Amino acid sequence: MMGLTVLIITFFLPKQPRFRYEFEKGKVWLNKDLISPFSFAILKTTPQVIIDKKDALDNVLPIYRYNAEMINGIEEAYGNEFDVKWSSNTFPENERQSYKTSSSNLLRALYAKGIIALNPKHLNGKKHYDLSLISNNISRTISSQDIYTVQSALDYFKNNFKATNLKVKEVVENLVEDHLQPNVIFDEKLTTVVQNNTVNSLSTTHGMVQKGELIIAKNNVIDDDAYQKLQSFKATYEAQTKTIGDSKLVYLGQILLVGFVLSLQMVFLYLFRKDIFADNRQLSLLLLVITSMLLALTWAIKLNLPSLYYIPFCIVPIIIRILFDTRLALYLHLLVILIAGFFVPNSFEFVFYQITAGMVAIYSIRNLIKREQLLLSALFILSAYFISFVGIGLLREGSFREIEWVNFVPFSVSVLLSLLAYPLIYAFERVFGITSDVALIELTNTNNKLLRELAFKAPGTFQHSLQVANLAEAAIFKIGGNSLLVRAGALYHDIGKIENPQYFIENQNTGVSPHDKLPYEQSAQIIIKHVHKGIEITRKHQLPESVIDFIRTHHGNTRVDYFYQSFLKNSPEKFVDENTFRYPGPIPFSKETGVLMLADSVEAASRSLKNPDAQNINDLVERIIDYKLEQNQLDNCDLTLKDLETIKLIFKTMLMSIYHVRIDYLQSV
Repeated sequence: MMGLTVLIITFFLPKQPRFRYEFEKGKVWLNKDLISPFSFAILKTTPQVIIDKKDALDNVLPIYRYNAEMINGIEEAYGNEFDVKWSSNTFPENERQSYKTSSSNLLRALYAKGIIALNPKHLNGKKHYDLSLISNNISRTISSQDIYTVQSALDYFKNNFKATNLKVKEVVENLVEDHLQPNVIFDEKLTTVVQNNTVNSLSTTHGMVQKGELIIAKNNVIDDDAYQKLQSFKATYEAQTKTIGDSKLVYLGQILLVGFVLSLQMVFLYLFRKDIFADNRQLSLLLLVITSMLLALTWAIKLNLPSLYYIPFCIVPIIIRILFDTRLALYLHLLVILIAGFFVPNSFEFVFYQITAGMVAIYSIRNLIKREQLLLSALFILSAYFISFVGIGLLREGSFREIEWVNFVPFSVSVLLSLLAYPLIYAFERVFGITSDVALIELTNTNNKLLRELAFKAPGTFQHSLQVANLAEAAIFKIGGNSLLVRAGALYHDIGKIENPQYFIENQNTGVSPHDKLPYEQSAQIIIKHVHKGIEITRKHQLPESVIDFIRTHHGNTRVDYFYQSFLKNSPEKFVDENTFRYPGPIPFSKETGVLMLADSVEAASRSLKNPDAQNINDLVERIIDYKLEQNQLDNCDLTLKDLETIKLIFKTMLMSIYHVRIDYLQSV
């Protein structure tokens, strides 16, 4: 699996050799004297390019087209309407042709010179502007004041049209006004093409650095000129290495580095988390998280995202912390960031941002018991990014004003994307069979369907389970362990009693027991069967195996002593198969399962106390725990003698509280 992971990751990573130098403006060049191995052009800075583009666009005149044919249609429409207007008025017929001819000639003269609709965008606060006028495919530069506007054309007509009859003059002028429209039209499409061509033809470089020329000397400060030369050298180097670099050797280097880092992870798991190392499902999940995050980085590099900080790297420690533990989350996050650092610009800065934010993410969800903690965690991560961003900005620029605050936007987006961890955790739990604290919290909700069924069918068992959960949770919290897991295991450890609840004493509400009519062997098998039935029920309801382990182990391989001793007493002559009266096991194999076994036995036995005073409770707890030790039930769980003494004290204290034993009496115990 590890080999396949290495091949997948390295297959998609960029294959050109990496530029070896890291540099920042205003810092000292601490490397050796940098001599150019080839000639390259010095790139202009982004502000320089922007200024050049603006100047170039300012020099591109708007392009207008002269429509010489428009006058024909307008003159015909004008003539027809002129005749209609003349016939509808009492004007002398002999004057009609004279006025029609003179007004048409003036109208044609106006269109011959050109009528323009001024564009406010081109005026830019001025009265006139220059433009390129295309007529008969010939372009010439003119000023907008050299041709008419609709208003100036109308004014010219009114000043030059002569008529002795004022009413005739008014009618003709109104008619001309209705037919005046621009025939010098702005060609926006052609203007845009010319502007784009002009911008595209601009040079993005100024000056050259020749092969063998010194780019920057050791211990020199990287000023603006040196910084631009270094940026140009880096861009040229990366462009050339796409063709001249040996991609096979680059691939080999990537395999060595990625393989080495993942090998460190495997060694860590083998030494400190053998349970994960031996579990292919959990191991597959870890490798999937690593692969997915690095493939996301590769995707971002190939898409040339404006900033690689859009990628939510903090989602890795969040997922691993919730599904596993703090140490593994931090270790895995470090490995992912170390690999990513080879392929991002300003790698040290990148590593600092991501490691500090990842540590904050892990600390902020140390104990996830509420969904709101994910939102608080996102806020803490954002704060970590902000502190780092401001600190690095001040270190680099030495001024708040010079910090480019817009560059913090990618970090904010990254933090929002990190909230995707919550649905991903659920998906990983279902696919890989891993139990998180969130899942345990859901399981310990007493409104859970299965627990409601237990409370309805076996109320005594349900109350017993609640008390066991309280005892076991308090003990494991004190000695160190997963208290949520213990509580979940305690609530479900006797779930198998749902099938025949009346055969268990805590559910019997009369003085008659159904065991009175059964052979001791059969009674023992009914009692033992609740373990098998519990496993069957919980698996049917898809409970995690980590919870089912408590059902398997809460009686270990002990005997059902009441029925066993009764059988020996009443049938001494019969052969007894001890396995008939013994639970199948296994015995507890963790702190959590061991504590539950002790809590279950102590709580059940305490119900039989006729006089639950401090001395009786003290003797009971000591006797039961000593008996479990004698029966070797705690051999496989890593409970120390100190842990057992702590557990005893907690059990005694809580049982005395339950049975209202005087606290001052406890002091002498």
